[in-house]
Amino acid sequence: MGRRAKNILLITSDQWRGDCLSANGHPCVKTPNYDALIEDGVYFRRHYSVCAPCGPARASLLTGMYMQNHRSVRNGTPLDDRHTNIAREARKAGYRPVLFGYTDTGLDPRKYPDEEARKHGYESMMPGFEEGLLLPAEKPDAWIKFLRKTGYGFDSLEATYRQVSNYPGSDLRGRTYAPPAYADEHCQTAFLTREAISYIDAAPDNWFVHLSYLRPHPPFVAPEPWNRMYDPNQVPLPIRADVFPTQSAQHPWLAAALGPYGDWFDPWIREALQDEHAEKEIRQIRATYYGLVSKVDHYVGGLLDFLKSTGRYDDTLIILTSDHGELLGDQWLFGKRGYFDSGYHVPLIIRDPDKADRTRGRSVNHFTESVDVMPTILDWLGLDAPRQCDGFSLLPWIEGRTPVGWRTEAHWEYDFRDVQNPGLERELGIAMDHCQLNVIRIERYKYVHFTDLPPLFFDLENDPAEIMNLARDERVANEELSLASRMLSWRMANDERELTAIKVSRDKVFSR
Repeated sequence: MGRRAKNILLITSDQWRGDCLSANGHPCVKTPNYDALIEDGVYFRRHYSVCAPCGPARASLLTGMYMQNHRSVRNGTPLDDRHTNIAREARKAGYRPVLFGYTDTGLDPRKYPDEEARKHGYESMMPGFEEGLLLPAEKPDAWIKFLRKTGYGFDSLEATYRQVSNYPGSDLRGRTYAPPAYADEHCQTAFLTREAISYIDAAPDNWFVHLSYLRPHPPFVAPEPWNRMYDPNQVPLPIRADVFPTQSAQHPWLAAALGPYGDWFDPWIREALQDEHAEKEIRQIRATYYGLVSKVDHYVGGLLDFLKSTGRYDDTLIILTSDHGELLGDQWLFGKRGYFDSGYHVPLIIRDPDKADRTRGRSVNHFTESVDVMPTILDWLGLDAPRQCDGFSLLPWIEGRTPVGWRTEAHWEYDFRDVQNPGLERELGIAMDHCQLNVIRIERYKYVHFTDLPPLFFDLENDPAEIMNLARDERVANEELSLASRMLSWRMANDERELTAIKVSRDKVFSR
């Protein structure tokens, strides 16, 4: 507890792919403000979310727990209130963490009155945070109210995403090209940034702000000028099999996920993938997504400029990351699901004001995971990570050291049950509690284990697109067995551990 307390700014941008940084060598995306922070902080190149979609991913990020332990497996699955989180722990150091945006938390109905648990559905605020501005993705009432006050006649969330009719050039571009009716300065990203700046400007020292942006999460609609920032003919095409049927034949889950019961945020995309204009639509979706990425980068840059101009930049621990990635047409999929890298590889940039000069511009190529963020913040505050945490502090990397025995693989989980509409599990013929997969990924190989479906095994050195499933191939049998064994050991070592270091005897209660 000897550290001089300072400010904490934790920024998440929903559904931001890890490769979408110009500093990472992306062929077209421009992210000058994220790039500048990379040069002024520490960049974790191989950072992975440990689960998806949004609710489970944020539960892991903010509790430091693997999904196998917090068990908030889907959007809407309640988060057990017995678990602590970064907000609750930071309060022990005198902070009052404030949320701008959302945490996608389903409240524990055993702890909270039914009316309170149902009020925001799965988009409630994680306990421990105070509300700066709760702006749920599916019901951003404060933003819509602002738009109405500004003069837009929107009567619903859907209206805010309605695109301008007969927009010039739309006939030559895909359907995600036309912008919405509102100006860029009135978009949700700009609105949320201004609200956060207003709070910080008036806040006393030692504030903790969690700023949670929706974008670049779909719908794929970007205001001007971001909608036309990237030429769809210049964007890279997805990595995938040449034709849709070849990809779907890879695995029973993938065939089902590519079907009508798959988790399609925009159902029209599935149909568009199979018609003669598929490439046109895919290219424009990717161009629009990149525009949304650059839009967030722009407004984060404005926030960082504010911190610098008011003398707060060098008193603030800054963390930029995402909850999960976006497939963006890779393997013919969109969204954040399954086992492919692009759905889980996310950015992580950390600037520690105490170490900025010594480690400025450092790039870490070891595997790190979203469960490492909470222990890192607590370590920076001089607090011990609670025993529930499955991750490890990244502070040694930030201080210029290489931790002994650091992990040599990344792990993630995905649960595809649907309590309300179980179409996918019926199509696959498996039980609800068998709708899950685990991934272990090392430098060269990747193993995917399903509870009740065949496994997958990829040689990423020779097949970076993850097209050829080598599971049960005698040529890599030893490597597959080795990864399956490592996954089992990982699961065993990371079972829920809260009380396992305590022994109760007649003489005393021992703990370590």
